[in-house]
Amino acid sequence: MSFSLLGLQPAILQAVEQAGYTQPTPIQQQAIPAVLAGRDLLAAAQTGTGKTAGFVLPILQKLSQTKSRHPRPTRALILTPTRELAAQIGEQITKYSKLLDPKLKHLVVFGGVNINPQMMALRGGVDILTATPGRLLDLIGQNAVKINEVEILVLDEADRMLDMGFIRDIQKILNLLPKIRQNLLFSATFDNEIKQLTNKLLKDPLMINVAPQNSTAEKIEQKVYHVSKGQKTGALITLIEQNNWQQVLVFMATKHEANRLTEKLEAAGISAAAIHGNKSQNARTAALAGFKNNSVRVLVASDVAARGIDIAELPFVVNFALPRSAADYVHRIGRTGRAGKAGLAVSLVCPDEMPQLKQVEKLIGMKIPVAELSGIVSNAPNDHDLTVRPPRPPRPQHKKPAGANAQATARSGQTANGEKPATGQRPGRSPQANGNQSNNGGGNRANHGKPAPRRSENSAQGQHSSGQRRSDQSGASTAHRAAKPAASQA
Repeated sequence: MSFSLLGLQPAILQAVEQAGYTQPTPIQQQAIPAVLAGRDLLAAAQTGTGKTAGFVLPILQKLSQTKSRHPRPTRALILTPTRELAAQIGEQITKYSKLLDPKLKHLVVFGGVNINPQMMALRGGVDILTATPGRLLDLIGQNAVKINEVEILVLDEADRMLDMGFIRDIQKILNLLPKIRQNLLFSATFDNEIKQLTNKLLKDPLMINVAPQNSTAEKIEQKVYHVSKGQKTGALITLIEQNNWQQVLVFMATKHEANRLTEKLEAAGISAAAIHGNKSQNARTAALAGFKNNSVRVLVASDVAARGIDIAELPFVVNFALPRSAADYVHRIGRTGRAGKAGLAVSLVCPDEMPQLKQVEKLIGMKIPVAELSGIVSNAPNDHDLTVRPPRPPRPQHKKPAGANAQATARSGQTANGEKPATGQRPGRSPQANGNQSNNGGGNRANHGKPAPRRSENSAQGQHSSGQRRSDQSGASTAHRAAKPAASQA
């Protein structure tokens, strides 16, 4: 079957041919005619089978058949969970719409970058808006875009959006959309939450399921290497060097571990870059670009990249750590074996991860073959410290103003050397001061009429000055003030 039989116009067919595609995939064969007919759609297909073109091509066709007004209302809204996937969809729209006349205006917006350029680009409106939910709500709140005239809504990788906690944002967006619209929901996996969403969102949808749910592509070879805890880094380096792997996507459990593994690979002479949610958008874009042009040999990623990396012939995917969710395994290894190409997915499994491996095998309905790994390089680094975070720098110590310590000790009722005053002695007063007051008829009844007790050198040195008055201008010490005759104190 060829694309010409799907009802697409010549300008789109020519762009598809220039992109190197001659035959539609199974999901495209069923989705494109249904979208052109105006049906709501619920499509389940393996990742990497061409879902993006399955909704982009018919959307371009439908929107190009009517002229846009000025300012252009947003007529098609595509929601995605990650920045990388949003950028990928934007590239597909550019590629397939380049020959259309009149031109359709489209824009990709996501968080992690300055919002002002996006607000400027939205002036005059856009026909197609691809967005992550959070940034779209930010732009709506800034009155930079309106979605009350959307004709087609697409939820791409809907299950991932729900996994990432976007359900409330999605609900807010749905409340702002017009009631009458076409809804398209695409995903590789479906669970109960997705079914609840589809019941509220879709109206009499056409169900497309071109492969068993949660299955993996047939041309992806899968292997498991059993390694002891602490040997994964050495095992990965051995696999890369012994097999001369040149383009490897490695998935980690946490962002911190991704950074640490990248450092270890670089130290071993293997060019690597990390990509995860804590990286700036510029850093993520640069890392992905370097990986695509082969200047970066290993891309170390968290699951944020599991559904946003589209490389036509990515040969190798490594699960350094198995994901918490078995469904994420399907998306991870789906980065290879795309568009009918062959690929290899390797998982490094330590004894602690055996329960997760069993969950994965139960989900995909097959036993993953176990391979033997021999000759782990002896100088390979141990990965025990991958999970050890570097020590935090000490907190800056704020300098206290002069006299603050003395005032604090006065309030606490302690002497300058940290000792508490004797029983019956007023806080902040030295024994000398009390003795002088008694000798001059000024205070302590027990010492009335008796000479003041003689001070030792230690008591004089331990005398604290916080409870005694400072001289306003002369700067005389409190000890001198205490030694003044009674007449001067009166």
